[in-house]
Amino acid sequence: MTLGVLAMIDATVPTLVSRLWPRTVTNTVPRALILVLAGNILLAASAHAKVPFYPVPMTMQTLVVLILGAAYGWKLGAATVIAYLAEGIAGLPIFTGGMGPAYFMGPTGGYLVGFALAATLAGWLAERGLIRRAPFALLGMLVADALILGLGLAWLSHLIGFDKALALGIVPFLPGEGLKIVLATALTLATRPVSR
Repeated sequence: MTLGVLAMIDATVPTLVSRLWPRTVTNTVPRALILVLAGNILLAASAHAKVPFYPVPMTMQTLVVLILGAAYGWKLGAATVIAYLAEGIAGLPIFTGGMGPAYFMGPTGGYLVGFALAATLAGWLAERGLIRRAPFALLGMLVADALILGLGLAWLSHLIGFDKALALGIVPFLPGEGLKIVLATALTLATRPVSR
């Protein structure tokens, strides 16, 4: 049993994007640039789209981060999110409520760093086929989203203290994050036939 699990962890399976647009010797760089640009546009749009929800309105960024990771794989997913973060730090108005280095060092900085780790984890799990079944997909998306919330909480706690950070930066967002985890799981499972 242990050898089977280790073999699964070492194995790489095609992601959705690698099935729909396989990488070749001649298209590697243009393909990566186009996919990173498309992912950045999607992330920026999701940052500015506010969905009415209780107890606070939500953006769809974490959903897009999870989906990009699962669809792109860990390397391309991480590169896409890191490029997005670099663009925001450089001053492009792509974050939810600001731009530049000062915004990145503000209350949302930990969540933003968590985006890169969450996309990496979701992509790694997808490439190993570990999110092809509903329970594992749900668990994988939950853990990836927990990285975002955990880093956000850690950074916010550094700025305003743990109790306030938990009350203001985590608890109000849990219902929305739960919904996004379920949506990310459903979308990932819905694309299974294509990525096989």
